[in-house]
Amino acid sequence: MASNRIGRINEEIQRELSSLIRTVKDPRVHGMISITAVDTTADLRYAKVFISVLDKNDIPEVLKGLKSAGGYLRRELGRSLGLRYTPELVFEKDDSIDKGAHVLEVLRGMEQDEEGS
Repeated sequence: MASNRIGRINEEIQRELSSLIRTVKDPRVHGMISITAVDTTADLRYAKVFISVLDKNDIPEVLKGLKSAGGYLRRELGRSLGLRYTPELVFEKDDSIDKGAHVLEVLRGMEQDEEGS
């Protein structure tokens, strides 16, 4: 039952952070940034936020900017969520989109090989 609550909290954090990231004034936080997942610990002390950036060259810069704006994001998140503890945000890059694209390339290559033989 607690895992269902954590799942709902993860979704709410993801939704709120998606809108809050647009309000960050740090110039390093720019471009198309997507929050792909949020993983909160059971005690709600930490939340791992997985982000994906359209321009892959900007990932380290965007991560530094988000880490710098972490206090602001946490405060605003606490105001909107109304939880007893607002989790500390830990930002990490998400490679799942790249891995999925690679799998699709491999599958398409296999498909073309079958058609050619």
